[in-house]
This record gives sequence, structure tokens and C-alpha cells, in this order.
Amino acid sequence: MAPNMDESYAAVDLGSNSFHMIVANWADGRLQIIDRMKEMVRLASGLNDKQELSSESMQQALECLQRFGQRIREIPHVNVRAVGTNTLRQARNGGEFLLHAHRALGHPIEIIAGREEARLIYSGVAHTLYDEVNKRLVIDIGGGSTELIIGRGYDTYQTESLYMGCVNMEQRFFDDGKIKAKKMRKAILFAMQELESLETAYKKTGWDYALGSSGTIIAIRDVVQAQGWCDSGITATALTQLMDELIAIGDSALINFPGLSERRKPVFASGVSILYGVFEALNLKKIDVSEGALREGLLYDLIGRVHDEDVRDKTIMAVAQRYNADLEQAGRVRDTAGNFFHQVKAAWELDEKTDLKLLSWGAYIHEIGLSVAHNQYHRHGAYLTGNSDLAGFSRQEQMKLAMLVRSHRRKFPVEEFESIAVSMRTSIIRLCILLRLAVVMHRSRSNISLPEILVYVNKNRVNLDFPPGWLDQHPLTLVDLITEQGFLQIADIKLSFH
Repeated sequence: MAPNMDESYAAVDLGSNSFHMIVANWADGRLQIIDRMKEMVRLASGLNDKQELSSESMQQALECLQRFGQRIREIPHVNVRAVGTNTLRQARNGGEFLLHAHRALGHPIEIIAGREEARLIYSGVAHTLYDEVNKRLVIDIGGGSTELIIGRGYDTYQTESLYMGCVNMEQRFFDDGKIKAKKMRKAILFAMQELESLETAYKKTGWDYALGSSGTIIAIRDVVQAQGWCDSGITATALTQLMDELIAIGDSALINFPGLSERRKPVFASGVSILYGVFEALNLKKIDVSEGALREGLLYDLIGRVHDEDVRDKTIMAVAQRYNADLEQAGRVRDTAGNFFHQVKAAWELDEKTDLKLLSWGAYIHEIGLSVAHNQYHRHGAYLTGNSDLAGFSRQEQMKLAMLVRSHRRKFPVEEFESIAVSMRTSIIRLCILLRLAVVMHRSRSNISLPEILVYVNKNRVNLDFPPGWLDQHPLTLVDLITEQGFLQIADIKLSFH
């Protein structure tokens, strides 16, 4: 019997050192991993002094993504999620790469913030090694960043992402391949300096035991255990022995530990220096190792979205509450915007799963800027939306959401939409129009129900059809609509009503 592709999922992690893909089936409430692919691309080493990716590194990355794309071609688009991490957060020409990467993989790539990366890593670890009793410190050393998280069960208490990874640390301290005691000490001190700002808060929160995830930490564990320096996990003593051994070897090219891949060798010493710095800063004696990490977290997050357990819904409600938004008003605007959406979705080619969610979230938080000041509150709200750490959201999603909040009132900021990719621009503008009209209809903030309003659209033309005489009985709404007519006309949108 052919497999049900609707229940197949794939997560792709474009890391700074390696690209990973995991493919799984979801059946009877359980995840069954059916395939894993990994290629060491070392994307971070392709960044030049201007923070631009070289054409060679982009080409190597795209070839890898083509191979990944071939494997997941039959999986429904909604069941695939691909994310980029630190190097793509840094790259100035990342936008150009993402366009080519989308074509190579067959799916868009989202850029996630450091703390979102940390949250997903913890989720991957928590689903792999569930423990609802003990507090855990999770350490993940990637190619471009290191994440540290404290959590219990599936909940996190502290999440942090630091700009140090095995690739950029290798370039900074071990670029000639030589491993000297002085260089190692400098790298460790740099790592401890990076950790200095979170050390006190993390120790105050506390943890019962520590876990490491990621290829760097797994490679270190495999080496120290193969050498007989410890029996399980990684101990501080074993890590010291490994560091001493690396200094004695003196050259990355001469490292010859059984099982350590050739491509891992150039960044192995830098990875050891980061982990040693974490052990020193946080007074660790031992860490255990989890096989689960970012891509597993991505998978569970994705499955939650498909099965109506979307962490982004909780995030939006938390944001609305944090900034004391009027939830009754937000609910009224959301319901009306949703009603308008369903009437126009076919004509405007809007997607019920993605676009309606975005519109609903925008409705819930469109007034959060009032917590800063009433004047220009749509701008304040857009800033808060675009620059906060929002769990579950990628950078691209936050930018679109911020545009909804920014554009829900006053002058329609046509020029600001130029920062959004052309492929997404039309749908975002249309969602903004629906939100604006819903806000206009609820200017009075009254609980009185609106009449049935029919919405007809044809490209840039929007017509609202009210029951006979209703607008005459509600002159303020009529004036508001006339004002809105003028605002939309600037954006070449013709609004009519009768």
C-alpha cells in the first residue's frame, strides 16, 4: 500500500556549519523518523569582511538544497518547513541567496531569530528526552552561534543565543590550523566573555542537570568516550584531557581521532574551546548528550501547526495581554476582518491557512502601540511587532505582521511595502485593506452587531454593499468610509460603498 504523503513531514535546517533534513511520518499521535540527510556545507566560512556570502559558498549550498528538494518533492508544501540560522541572519546578500534557495529546494526558507532557534532546539531535545520533573540546561554549539536554554518539560525559562560558533571561532582563533595553548586560552576566554552577561541569571534560575545537542557536542562525546576518558556524556575532566591532547597534536590537519570526519577536523578545536568556556563559566562537571535538536523541534512545531496546536496563537495572545490591548475590540475587528476575508478570498487568491491566520493575528495586536503613546500608535505597534522575540515566528512572518499593524490606519504607506518580496506584496496589501475596513467599521468600539455587509472585489476595486438606509442612519461611519476612500486612493485602490 502506498504511504499517505499527507502525513509525511520534513524539516530542513540551513545551519552555519551543516545543512540537515529530517523526514518523518506522523501516525497514531507519534512521530516516526524515516530519513535523515546531512551535508557539511560550512556556509559561515563563505562570509567575507563585508558580511556577504561568496558565490562559491552559495553554489555549494544550492547544490545541497537541490538534493534535499529531490527527496521531499512528493510531500505537501504545508508539511515542509525550512529555516536559516545565524549565517543567513548575518548575510547582507541573504535575500539574493534565499530566492535561489527557494527554487533549489522547492520551498521557501524562513530566517529565524536566535531566541527562536533556542526555543526550537529545546523543543527538539524535550521531545527526544522528555522530563517533566527536572530543570535542564541545554547547550547547542552550531557553526555560527551557541544557544543556551533552561527549561522543564516543554516549557522554557531562559533562552539565549550567542554569536559564537565553531566556524566563526575557527576563523577568529585557529585560521591557520595551528592549535597552540595560547590560542586555545584566548578562545576560551572569548567564550567566557560572551557568557558573562547571562551567567548570573542562569545560575539564579538553576538546573538539575545539563544536556548538549548538535554535531559539535556529539563529536566531542564520541571522541572522549572512544579514548576512554569517560563512560557517558562529557565530563569536565575528559574535556580537559581532550583540550590537552589537541594542544599536543598542535595542528587541525593532524587530528586523527577514530570516527571524527575529515570535514569536522578544521572546526573541532574551536568547538572544544566553546564547550570548555561554557563548562568554566557555568561550573559544569558533566553534561549528557541529546540526539534531538533544532530539526526535531521544527518537526514538532510544524505538526502542531497542521493539527491546530500552533504556538504562534499563544504568542499573539501573550503579546496582546502584555501591552494591555482591548481584547473585546480586537475580537470584534478579527471577526469582521474574517468575514470580509471569506467573501473575497477566491477573487483575491488568498490562502485560508496562512493569510487568514496572519489577518487574525494582526487584528488581535493592531492596537498594542497604544501602550507607548496614542499619537502614531500604529507606528509604535509596528515597531514592537517587528522587533520583539515572538515565539514561533520567522523574521519574514514578523515583517508581514508588522506591516499589517503599521498600515491599519491613516495614510497607506505604499513605499514601505517595497521591503516585502514581490511574490508576497499583493497578498499583504490585500490583507491590510481588509484589516483597515474592519477597523473603520468598529471605530465606535460598540458591542452592537453590524448588519450584513457584502464585499465585492475586482483587483484594486473594493465595493461594500450595506442594507438600504443603513449608512444614512450611521453618518459617522459614512464619514469614516469617505476618509478611508481618500487614504486608499493614494495606493491606487478604489473603494466604493452604497
